[in-house]
Amino acid sequence: MIPGAFEYHRPESVDAAVKLLAELGEDSRVIAGGHSLIPMMKLRMADMSHLIDLQKIGDLKGIRVDGGTVTIGAMTTQHELIENAALQDAAPIMREAALQIADPQVRYVGTIGGNVANGDPGNDMPGLMQCLDATFTLVGPDGERQVAARDFYEAAYFTARTDEEILTAISFTAPKGGYAYEKQKRKIGDYATAAAAVLLSKDGDRCSAASIAMTNLSDTPVYSADAGAALTGSPLDDQAIKTAVAAALNDIEPAEDNRGPVAFKIHVAGVILRRAIERAWSRA
Repeated sequence: MIPGAFEYHRPESVDAAVKLLAELGEDSRVIAGGHSLIPMMKLRMADMSHLIDLQKIGDLKGIRVDGGTVTIGAMTTQHELIENAALQDAAPIMREAALQIADPQVRYVGTIGGNVANGDPGNDMPGLMQCLDATFTLVGPDGERQVAARDFYEAAYFTARTDEEILTAISFTAPKGGYAYEKQKRKIGDYATAAAAVLLSKDGDRCSAASIAMTNLSDTPVYSADAGAALTGSPLDDQAIKTAVAAALNDIEPAEDNRGPVAFKIHVAGVILRRAIERAWSRA
């Protein structure tokens, strides 16, 4: 289908984009890569009178690694996440996850900001950002504020970002230790049936810290503190993994859809999470 008529705006600064959002009101939306909004407009599930394209705002692009802190501009594409050598050294889990998003055509255009900002429970980056304990920078008419990724998602397509705010950057402390991003999907380009992000630290023969988040198994990404606690202090043996998987599965609420019934999704989630834990431990 063809979307309804709309006016197109292409500001050159964050301030100009925020001003447009405030002036144009609820009939306006910012657009990054467009992979979520444009299909919804074509299906007439979203009817916007104004689109504000962020592509020309240079301040929203780029990757910076400063000491132990990683900062990524919201308009950085998935392809740029994959190709950036400094990011690969500081947080290789970012590249591992980005390579599993859709296909190369999508990754050349799709942005990390668009992936995390719209609250789609099927997107890969929101769960990973919770695993990394990332912070999102939002800019609106009242200035700039920071929101933790673990506090950002409220329900499917509902987040802590107001309609007049723009997500401008994502930052997190470069993780240490083992990492893994595992994903099961029906075909290339599809959302995950289940996906898991795992970060593990090792002290001797025991796990000293663990962070676990899962994707597309609830109406928001699922950060499982109980699963991480089950692994922390353990020798990462089979019993510890079983306990962690059980804890994570207790936190998810999958819904039946064309990717399978609830029981199947729970089973897949358990398999994927075990794989991610074992692979992260092998790298720790």
